[in-house]
Amino acid sequence: MSLSRRIACTLSPILNRLGYPLSIVVCFMLAALALPARADELQDASRLLKQGQQAEALEKTDQYLSGHPKDAQGRFLKGLILTEMHRNPEAIAVFTKLTEDYPQLPEPYNNLAVIYAQQKQYDKARQALETAIRTNPSYATARENLGDIYARMASQAYDKALQIDSSNTSAQTKLALIRELMSTPTRPGQPVVKTPGIAVAVATPPAKPVRSAPIATKPASPKPTETKPAAAKPAAAPTAEAKPAPDAKVDRVLAAWAQAWSRKNVKAYLAFYARDFKTPRGMSRAAWEKERAMRINKPGQIQVGIEHLRITTDGAGRAVAKFRQHYRSASFKTSSNKVIVLAKHEGKWLIQQERVGK
Repeated sequence: MSLSRRIACTLSPILNRLGYPLSIVVCFMLAALALPARADELQDASRLLKQGQQAEALEKTDQYLSGHPKDAQGRFLKGLILTEMHRNPEAIAVFTKLTEDYPQLPEPYNNLAVIYAQQKQYDKARQALETAIRTNPSYATARENLGDIYARMASQAYDKALQIDSSNTSAQTKLALIRELMSTPTRPGQPVVKTPGIAVAVATPPAKPVRSAPIATKPASPKPTETKPAAAKPAAAPTAEAKPAPDAKVDRVLAAWAQAWSRKNVKAYLAFYARDFKTPRGMSRAAWEKERAMRINKPGQIQVGIEHLRITTDGAGRAVAKFRQHYRSASFKTSSNKVIVLAKHEGKWLIQQERVGK
């Protein structure tokens, strides 16, 4: 491999703990760039950064850059250090200057997008990622990040739609699905924020098709066989057209219900309950709604999570959902088993009964 095509890995993944929503690149290709002669200084700075000594790593990198002000690898490392130190304006300046001096490198654009996304400047993040992809169409990390940006922009749009009409159950369901998608790691135990190195795509010639030689076989001599008329088979009964299982719809409804509760949107939350909902302790519907509104509107955030969801349906517009509910507010935290009975009303699944326990 020639010097100009080496991979310059500035440091191993260390930014998981930052909570960035996208994949930030910590390793990038110096295409057509010569590596600095005094790479040991940068390796020392990388080691300090991995050990959590950001200030010392920055000082070491600045010392190196004082003698090599144009070095792309050192500048890229400085941008990473500033990012971890949450000095985002300075990190943006470093990565922006890199895109101006080395427009052929997609990685600085990607890391700019990560910072913009963390600041919720999704349009700027989208533009940076699209530039990275134009620079290198096979850049998978940028494409994955762009998908995340589109999901977050959609989430904002659905949020605004719900501000206009909080009873829009379609928007609630879609918003819940997007948030579930964004919060689910790719593999169990894998952090949501990934910091992979950049894999170089090596073009390989297509493999030649393997032609199998025909096998010579002697034709079997035909033997006269007595043919019997086939017994008539009864006509197969027509199969009923398969309909989508309602379990998935119930799953989405419960996810949207939990999201409305977590967002403290009382109107949307109460809209998930049927008119014939069995209120606890024999309360009137009005008294129960007033009590729920008072509890939900207490100061502080609410987090509601659903785990180990099991759904059974009877095919007659009735479903039973059993799950583990996790609830957290400013003053209370609990996890409990819950059973919810839903019934279909005018094509919508609504909650008919709700109880704690198995």
